[in-house]
Amino acid sequence: MGERWQFSAIPCIEESTFNKILERFYNFGVSGLVRENIQNSLDGKIPGTTEPVIVTIKTGSINKNDIPGLDEIKERIKCLQGRNNYTKETIEHMKNKMNDKIVNYISFEDFNTKGLRGALNGQSDDKKDTWSIYAYNKGVHTEEDDEKLEKSRGGSHGIGKIASNAASDLYMMYFANCDEDGNKHLGGTVQLIEHKFKNHHYRSTGYFTDVKDLGNNRTKFYPFENKFHEVFSKDTRGLKIIIPFLRDQFNDEDEILKSVCDSFFIAILENKLQVIINDKKLDKDTIKNYIKNEKYYVQNVEEIKKDFTPIYFDTYLQEDPMDLKISDLKEDYDFKLFFKYDPSILTGRVGVIRTIGMKIEDKKIKNNVRKPFNAVLIPKSIKEDAFLKSLENESHTELSYEHIKDQKLQKNARKFINNISNEIAKVIEEAIKKNNPTDGKMDTKDIIYEIENKFKKDLSKAMSTVKINEGNKDQVLVKIPTELPEKKDEGKKEKKSKMRKLRKPAVKKAKPTEQSVERETTRYNANPEIVERVVVGNNEYVNFDFSSSDDFKKSKLCDISIVVVDGMGNEYPNEFDMKKNYESVTDLSTGKKLKIQDNLIKGVKIKTGNAQIQLKLKEQYNRALKFVYYVEV
Repeated sequence: MGERWQFSAIPCIEESTFNKILERFYNFGVSGLVRENIQNSLDGKIPGTTEPVIVTIKTGSINKNDIPGLDEIKERIKCLQGRNNYTKETIEHMKNKMNDKIVNYISFEDFNTKGLRGALNGQSDDKKDTWSIYAYNKGVHTEEDDEKLEKSRGGSHGIGKIASNAASDLYMMYFANCDEDGNKHLGGTVQLIEHKFKNHHYRSTGYFTDVKDLGNNRTKFYPFENKFHEVFSKDTRGLKIIIPFLRDQFNDEDEILKSVCDSFFIAILENKLQVIINDKKLDKDTIKNYIKNEKYYVQNVEEIKKDFTPIYFDTYLQEDPMDLKISDLKEDYDFKLFFKYDPSILTGRVGVIRTIGMKIEDKKIKNNVRKPFNAVLIPKSIKEDAFLKSLENESHTELSYEHIKDQKLQKNARKFINNISNEIAKVIEEAIKKNNPTDGKMDTKDIIYEIENKFKKDLSKAMSTVKINEGNKDQVLVKIPTELPEKKDEGKKEKKSKMRKLRKPAVKKAKPTEQSVERETTRYNANPEIVERVVVGNNEYVNFDFSSSDDFKKSKLCDISIVVVDGMGNEYPNEFDMKKNYESVTDLSTGKKLKIQDNLIKGVKIKTGNAQIQLKLKEQYNRALKFVYYVEV
């Protein structure tokens, strides 16, 4: 038998790196692999049928001798030469893996789907011959004659096929097809680098296919009839993807199951899709058992920061959809918005869903990422769905405008994406107002505090607030200024205003510290205007700007305490335990770790009028709390 893998000859090697798209899909991990293959199956549904698409995902192992054409690929890999460290490391990894006797694999087999047409025609320019497009063309996707059906499909960029190659240690995959006439064929691709083999140079992509000589120095690819090992068999109409040498990090049944739920829970709930993962079946009746299982997902809403599927699931099933109109520069688009307001939700996201039931992204709404809401956005018609499809990035994981080359279309897309945030922000604001009337006491987690705090800042411009310490109680005195305006230089007025940003209570005696055996300290309430607080990941950064205060000019060190406040500005001094909420505290001006003692951060250095600290957050830290800061010098 002749060679089973075909590489096109080239005059010389021009590119010595692996396809960059391989690394991109490798970084998407299991979710990218599952998403691409199930989306292709949904796109291949037999028109007119009411039966759901069924996808069977299997993981297992196979003897290397049962992988067709493997010896040829091994010989090619031995000839590869890297020109940089990454390429060299990749080739070395492939060489280490290619001799494994028992090889892990994953397969995706679909049912109630069309399969590929025209395999008997081999390499063809006819767009109806979908076998040729899938098997031999990169960067091309098949197009349906039915315009409505084409617009509703998930794929459009034509590069998703390479996702399967990225999951293999040898960058190889096979596909078995059974068409409507029962013809069974096997194809495949491998992604190497341009290389020299037996004194000839070849392109990077190899095709598992037969080749026939047509004469006059012309050849044509034809697929192999499928008579291979049962792992590669496909006996019913549809397509089956087989990926041998499955990477270890992709061989995770729990992550595969979660990826199905994350991307396709709507398709499953609407009975458009059923997925069987080894012995686990996910359909409209059973999917709840997995989404509501602590083995797979965090169930406490307050702890959900990344995997939002359990909240989306409840929002979609429990909330009535509202109509939402979103516009671009030219026209309006109609959507259904399933919206939930829940104060226990700490991270707000919108699941953007295509009509096939596939989630595109967990969209962040500008200036509302920490608001207590959850939402699911679904197009109402094919018009909206087609527009969303045009905005998907190549991995179908985000709405984007950067990939659009036409500047007018890019501007229009940017406007639409921004308007998604604008329109949903209005819904969020209305829900907050409705659920948080301003005539009552507010919960400490309620973000309406931001509005109250701004009002208090504005009010403080007309009032002078003084806190004094009497025994164990702080007494607040508010005095409305009655002195007549003085004719003074504007610059002096501005300086005086900044001086009032710190409010000075009575002097108290502090406990001994490492900086002094015993010292008397003055406790100040830091006005929010001098405090900058930012949370990035698991770290919180706080900066205190004392540069406008004479009280701090001679101070080199200070101690800092934190007090929780509610939406009305009421303080709860004993509610927040710093040791329970902070893993560590670092002085950013010195890089040294600081002690937390008696619920005080001790010995913070004041440098050029500023004190800066970094707080490493513990898991139980509540990001929704609002604080006031006290500074002792």
